[in-house]
Amino acid sequence: MTVARDRSAGPEAKPLRLFVAVDVPEHVKDNLRSATARFRDRIPGARWTNPDAWHVTVKFLGTTWPRVVEDVRATVEAAAADEEPFETALTELGAFPRPTMARVLWAGLADSDGRFATLAASLDRALEEHFDPGGRAFTPHLTLARLAPPRNLREFVPDLVGTNVASEKFVASALVLYRSHLSPAGARYEPLLVAPFGRDA
Repeated sequence: MTVARDRSAGPEAKPLRLFVAVDVPEHVKDNLRSATARFRDRIPGARWTNPDAWHVTVKFLGTTWPRVVEDVRATVEAAAADEEPFETALTELGAFPRPTMARVLWAGLADSDGRFATLAASLDRALEEHFDPGGRAFTPHLTLARLAPPRNLREFVPDLVGTNVASEKFVASALVLYRSHLSPAGARYEPLLVAPFGRDA
């Protein structure tokens, strides 16, 4: 788990659970929901995420002490200002860590010029004072379902991973700092900051 390093915070401080993301247009979510509907009842134990909350996580911050939040906001705004809007699109379905022992089912996004990866690396560097870096190669994706215990997807839907869910291109135009509220009913995401890309935004 990623934890902001804030040993000076008193016991009264209540940490927040934060992440930085790029939002996806509603029509893209709707099309993906339709494209994956036929799989939803075919994977035992899959916990499907709420399509209304689908997003591309660029940097997961995790537990964050309140006194760090303003630094995080400023860093996200600066990272967004250094970026220009860019086009992307959904591509195909995949699984982490691999299809035969899947913990996460996801829909990938095009990143041929590395814009998502560059954003993720930039945030890692800018926030390393407070957070541990990700340490993994960045794969832009929407999380569709989580599986516990891990499943061999090929036993249930042999052609699932690699299924084409390509969408029309859309523009990534802002970073969003989200607070995650966890409950038995599922996660609710509260936007704390929307930082448009570009200096002239």
